[in-house]
Amino acid sequence: MELFDSNTSDRKLSDYEIERNKPLPDFRHSIVQTNLLFKLTDLYNNSFTILPELNLTMPTGRDAVPDICIYSKMKIDFSNDIESMIEMPFTTIEIISPPQSEEHLRQNSKRYFTAGIKSCWIVLPKFKTISVYSSIDKYEFFTSEMTLIDPATGIELPLTDVFS
Repeated sequence: MELFDSNTSDRKLSDYEIERNKPLPDFRHSIVQTNLLFKLTDLYNNSFTILPELNLTMPTGRDAVPDICIYSKMKIDFSNDIESMIEMPFTTIEIISPPQSEEHLRQNSKRYFTAGIKSCWIVLPKFKTISVYSSIDKYEFFTSEMTLIDPATGIELPLTDVFS
């Protein structure tokens, strides 16, 4: 299964897209990812370890690389590197990029829940919204004027700061 529809354009895929089977992040994606990382780290650094672009060894096959992973606070050992995490995070955050579809990200969230992840966020920068899934079929929808609440982690995040 492809993570994005590589047939939507006649352009040649980049090495990044081929290697990761995911599209190049666009400007909106980068801004929102930076804002999420900054705000989450600023508010929750004492409780959680927030990591971008971390390779996860999925128990159900092909590895995954969510845009952001949220773990309980970890003690970091810089003398020992880990190429791919076997321990699943509490939360994964996926930010849509062209030519991905929201459905592809929902399919990823199904894999994450099967692996034991407690919540999955799907971010749509163009619409300034985030859906927080607490199970495969249960989610809450948050707009840029709202405060996101993730029941799995207790994270509360004002979205005005994310989409600015």
